[in-house]
Amino acid sequence: MYREEWLLDPAEEMFKKVLECLDEGIHIVDSSGFTVFYNRAASLLDDLPVQEVLGKHVLEAFPSLTEKTSTLLKVLKTGEPVKEKQQTYMNSQGKQITTVNKTLPIRIKGKLIGAVEIAKDITRIKELSEKVIDLQEQIQEPKKKRHRIKRMYCFEDIITQNTKMQQAIERAKRVALSSSPVLVVGETGTGKELFVQSIHSSSPRKEKSFVVQNCAAIPSTLLESILFGTVKGAFTGAEDRLGLFELADGGTLFLDEIHAMPIDLQAKLLRVLEDGLVRRVGETMHRSVDVRIIVATNEDPLQSVREGRLRKDLFYRIHVVRIQLPPLRERKEDIPLLTHYFLRKLKEKVNSPVERCSDEVMDLFLQYDWPGNVRELEHTVEGALHLATDTELKMEHLPPHFASLKMTDATCLHMNIDLDRTLPEVLAEVEEKLIRKALNTSDGKILLAAEKLGIPRQTLQYKLKRLRMQRKS
Repeated sequence: MYREEWLLDPAEEMFKKVLECLDEGIHIVDSSGFTVFYNRAASLLDDLPVQEVLGKHVLEAFPSLTEKTSTLLKVLKTGEPVKEKQQTYMNSQGKQITTVNKTLPIRIKGKLIGAVEIAKDITRIKELSEKVIDLQEQIQEPKKKRHRIKRMYCFEDIITQNTKMQQAIERAKRVALSSSPVLVVGETGTGKELFVQSIHSSSPRKEKSFVVQNCAAIPSTLLESILFGTVKGAFTGAEDRLGLFELADGGTLFLDEIHAMPIDLQAKLLRVLEDGLVRRVGETMHRSVDVRIIVATNEDPLQSVREGRLRKDLFYRIHVVRIQLPPLRERKEDIPLLTHYFLRKLKEKVNSPVERCSDEVMDLFLQYDWPGNVRELEHTVEGALHLATDTELKMEHLPPHFASLKMTDATCLHMNIDLDRTLPEVLAEVEEKLIRKALNTSDGKILLAAEKLGIPRQTLQYKLKRLRMQRKS
């Protein structure tokens, strides 16, 4: 089955077994384009038996490809690697497959003897992304044809009495009236999309499209097609399809996790922001679009720039107006307000009799750091409502890690509690004592101490860092 002249390495059998263990599809051809290795993952990816590909020429096994469209044959011809190339093709049974390929030349002593292709299947991702675009197109139909469109959030939906959040709301209200780019920065779960939707709802574009794309959820080669669209023939299987920029024309395009967008694609995004022109993949003409761009990140954007994951020029272009959302641990006064809001909002959904939180539960909520922020609080309340059987939310209804935060009588006896100190100061002292005790009984091992406290290791590391900073101050 294998072409004997290609088998040069005595350790080849071991090498083949290693390749068979990989999840990626591995397709190796000799210098003439005949398949000499084709692993099981590639067989499953292409939905073809190994014996129908092994020993055959690439164009015989995949008749929809040509010498121009086959990345393997292109590498054999040029001797240059092809990185992260999207390829859509038909196998010999007529099934359409979409992959992202990395194709590399194989040389021995400088002589090109073949090529290897490493493929990842994105067929299902491509299908889902196209369905999303189709749905966006349906949303653009005249209002009389629309049914059951989900209501957009507005500023009145933001529950807060925190000064920083109120300042962020006022800032967002002012910028909503313009078409300038906005950068929303905040940890996961702080309500970034709530702010973005509110900006759109209060803007002159509120009657136009609001389109959302998470930049971390889609492979880079597919993300370009989704954003800018494609023309028929751009690559095998490509059709004429609008991109999200065209779908959002006149409205707002929200790009979440902008720091996760590939660097080369960031350059193309910058060009669109500068010129207001998009070019579909495989097309030479440009199309004018009027789109308001709002981006968000859960990281410090300057840190992303320093680490090379966010282009400096793009950062300055999208950093026209920055809205910084504080984490829930910095807006403790909102915790009772949000808790009661979620109780009212969710009790009907889960058919719960709960009317209020016990004082003990509320004290724990105020003491907890909420690494998942408002989203974690909402899910905690929802989970507790499922377990509660009477009108009060109690300790036993909370996740196990809250139990470690409960103040014991012994701890209280060793504290000087008086009315000269605020509740946060008292709770901070309790927390520090519990952390020190857990570390002492765990011989300083962070993971073991975190398990004793019933909190994630990352949360304990954050608390220790904060304590060290307080000591230095």
